[in-house]
Amino acid sequence: MRVSRRVGRLAAAVVTVLAAALTMVVVTQASPASAHGSVTDPPSRNYGCWERWGSDHLNPNMAQTDPMCAQAWQANPNTMWNWNGLYRENVGGNHQAAVPDGQLCSGGRTQGGLYASLDAVGAWVAKQIPNNFTLTLTDGARHGADYMLIYITKQGFDPTRQALTWGSLDLVLRTGSYPTTGLYQAQVNAGNRTGRHVVYTIWQASHLDQPYYLCSDVIFGGGGTNPTTPPATPPPTTPGTSPPPVTTPPPVTTPPPGGGACTATYAKTSEWGGGFNADVTVRAGNAAISGWTVRWTWPNGQSITSSWNASITASGSSITATNAAYNGALAANASTSFGFTGTWNGTNTSPTLTCTAR
Repeated sequence: MRVSRRVGRLAAAVVTVLAAALTMVVVTQASPASAHGSVTDPPSRNYGCWERWGSDHLNPNMAQTDPMCAQAWQANPNTMWNWNGLYRENVGGNHQAAVPDGQLCSGGRTQGGLYASLDAVGAWVAKQIPNNFTLTLTDGARHGADYMLIYITKQGFDPTRQALTWGSLDLVLRTGSYPTTGLYQAQVNAGNRTGRHVVYTIWQASHLDQPYYLCSDVIFGGGGTNPTTPPATPPPTTPGTSPPPVTTPPPVTTPPPGGGACTATYAKTSEWGGGFNADVTVRAGNAAISGWTVRWTWPNGQSITSSWNASITASGSSITATNAAYNGALAANASTSFGFTGTWNGTNTSPTLTCTAR
């Protein structure tokens, strides 16, 4: 009888311990990807890595084609899966005291250093944008915004060789507050900057003292490509596999828009033997649009292997790209973008684009 009671007590204790363990697992599980937000255009570093590689993050070609993302995925994949959770709490508006130089892109190594790989110095994939551009922040939780602070690196600063510091930035815009719509846009003027830069955005959420710290790599002016010089802190790669330098042809632009129309501009951002990355900027005409479709036909043997910020379908060499749910509606003269990774044979020729607005 005593044995029976002892066994019963043991079983009850085991059940209690297991229940507690399961409760802990549920409580400490990472938040889903829709919980917070980030700058999606021009994309923040970890959002861009998630968009380009989230469905193919084990692809060994990433080390050759997108080495800065490769080092980030290797350091901690949760940096990308939680692309919208790069925040601190209770900063009291004193951002420079909370985030040290060299740690701006990780929010001062917030959350135990989860985003530390974003501080790595090197040739991050950069989006080519005009000097007057629309910055878009997507907020899945609809926290609202007390304000956004938007900084851009000073002319002459080289983010491929220098760590980002407060002294390397100019504050170009402080916005007002935004309601809880989930999509916050700001018109930004980069002045006469040219070449590669970092756009640094601080989003002060409204629901509590919770600022987000977001680095976006961009190229202003010309038909620039990613730098061909090696990163100051090279990520792991196979020796001898770095893509060769390449010259990008001038972007191809559709005719000027009329009311309710749109244009699409194509630009290669990087190229290597047999592969390339490209961005397409879609701009509304003199009236707002609710959606857009971009079409083109490849003149040679190009094809698309992955894409972001658009739904892309192919019928032979004919390509159709339609907006995502969050970037179809554009105000008059506002812009958004999408991009893709592709392959090519022979000559990687830029296509002629057409844009149709809805």
